[in-house]
Amino acid sequence: MVLQSSSSPSTAIIITDASIKNDIATFILHIHLVNHPLTKTVHHAVFVTSTKAELFAIRCGINQACTKENVSKIVVVTNSIYVAKKIFDSKSHPYQIHTTAILNKLHRFFNINQENTIEFWKCPSRLKWRFHQDVNKDSKLFNLTPSFPCKISWDYCKKIDSDNIINQ
Repeated sequence: MVLQSSSSPSTAIIITDASIKNDIATFILHIHLVNHPLTKTVHHAVFVTSTKAELFAIRCGINQACTKENVSKIVVVTNSIYVAKKIFDSKSHPYQIHTTAILNKLHRFFNINQENTIEFWKCPSRLKWRFHQDVNKDSKLFNLTPSFPCKISWDYCKKIDSDNIINQ
């Protein structure tokens, strides 16, 4: 079904995944057009939740897909479908900055052509779908080590000041 759907030159498939190690979130997305990888994007953030990381990956993917010419259908494939549902949740939640940005981009996408569509597909990692496995593997293999505290950072200077006061 995915291969049939993605064989259309007007369909952009966005596959996302996120993982957190050592308080560093790695979120990766791949965009495919006509079954060929078009873009691979990697982002890192410190001290964010996996929900925020996944939502940011979806946001980046939608932003990139909407800028491609002749894309009339976007398919977002994620193992965290509950995160995608947050986009359309009108209640107050801590991710509204991302959801507002996504909805703004989608509003423009649908205004370009009333026939444009977006779909969200759930793809659990246990299904071992090849495209999602690639993204999943990339997000898990990325191994960054935190560089904090940096000896010139504001936080580090305040820590040194605090330690000196306590020692005195």
